[in-house]
Amino acid sequence: MTDTARATDDATAPPTQLRRGITGPLLFFFILGDVLGAGIYALVGVLAGEVGGMLWAPLLLALLLAMLTAGSYAELVTKYPRAGGAAVFAQRAFKRPLISFLVGFSMLAAGVTSAAGLALAFAGEYFRTFLDVPTIPVAIVFLIVVAALNMRGIRESLGANVVMTIIEVSGLVIVVAAVGVLLGNGGGDVGRVLEPAEGSAAALTVLGGAIIAYYSFVGFETSANVIEEVKNPRRDYPRALFGALLAAGVVYVLVGLASSIALPASELAESSGPLLAVVEATRVAVPSWLFSLIALIAVANGALLTMIMASRLAYGMAEQGLLPSALARVLPERRTPWVAILVTTGVAIVLTLVGDLATLAETVVLLLLFVFLSTNIAVLVLRRDVVAEEHFRVWTIVPVLGIASCVLLLSQQEPIVWLFGAVLLAVGVVLHLVAQWNERRAPRDGAAPEQHDGEQRDGEQRDGDGVTRP
Repeated sequence: MTDTARATDDATAPPTQLRRGITGPLLFFFILGDVLGAGIYALVGVLAGEVGGMLWAPLLLALLLAMLTAGSYAELVTKYPRAGGAAVFAQRAFKRPLISFLVGFSMLAAGVTSAAGLALAFAGEYFRTFLDVPTIPVAIVFLIVVAALNMRGIRESLGANVVMTIIEVSGLVIVVAAVGVLLGNGGGDVGRVLEPAEGSAAALTVLGGAIIAYYSFVGFETSANVIEEVKNPRRDYPRALFGALLAAGVVYVLVGLASSIALPASELAESSGPLLAVVEATRVAVPSWLFSLIALIAVANGALLTMIMASRLAYGMAEQGLLPSALARVLPERRTPWVAILVTTGVAIVLTLVGDLATLAETVVLLLLFVFLSTNIAVLVLRRDVVAEEHFRVWTIVPVLGIASCVLLLSQQEPIVWLFGAVLLAVGVVLHLVAQWNERRAPRDGAAPEQHDGEQRDGEQRDGDGVTRP
């Protein structure tokens, strides 16, 4: 791209306080790295316990369901390229602060819950290959290190993401190649890939497994919350989004097939480091410590990208007035939302004390299904809002099917997961009411509120989505 073309691209992007340092390739690796995280490295065992040897089937179904909602994201993100993601879309579509807050809060709660689950996965069997230490302290230290890298800057964080993504993909290639060697030597059992879980109909087990497998793909929505830092969001976002999801889907299906061929579902289900067990079962000369290191890097990468999303979402919601304005403060030099990073990291640390990986994963899916349902509806509502800039437009049938897919997956959730999600949303309602009360009370105090980065200043006005414009 020429300097003139690059300058034109940057000029078409909306103004922002944040640094536009994310290129198209960096965005692709951002999404791919977030999707190819602990979902496959840590949840294969949980998935095997649900569907038996048919690991590939729920992974493929989850990919198709995720692509539906991804189409809605591609349209709305390129139409309204502002930080805040689904919360911005909900505010524009429904114009109800409570709905917008709950959508954003669901996304935020899902992000920090996911990061807590990833921290526990990091501190599990893969880490114990090196040091046999208690899980919780390792998880807490891990989250602090992730916060430090997040604080340093988005470009530095995504530079690290490119390296970690390449490493984690290499680990999955090792799994597939090692099982290929096993088959070549006459080992493994190809017939297991068509064996459902005992005592259950194949169709029902695949649908139930898709809920767990869906967690492996939900990282794509985090990219909507860094869109203000993308150099050319309207051109690069759809390419990076669909390309990364398809690449991840191919890798996931191959790993699912390889895992079932190498080991029975019962053995996979008993391991918290299932892919390490697969590699060891092939007897290929891959040191356990090396594969464990790759798995740890994969989980760390997922946690880093999830916390980047959570902090940017908190920043975007603060700019809309849905969260305290202090969360919109940015470091002068680094231009990273440091208060949001500290707060979201603190919440994730607390959550590591209250849940296991499977429960946290299902809670993340439940919360995100509400977010995705809102986004799929919003894309239809906002068709009447015409913008001057060209943007991606998805076929109308796609968000309609996306709505149906969300309702279908919601119907398969366990009661305990509904209870946990309801408690989190109730906390969100309380926080919203407190924020509204403080906002109404502030003018009567007779004191002008302190100005922070991200708050409304002289000469600025708020657009229809509540986002400050120059």
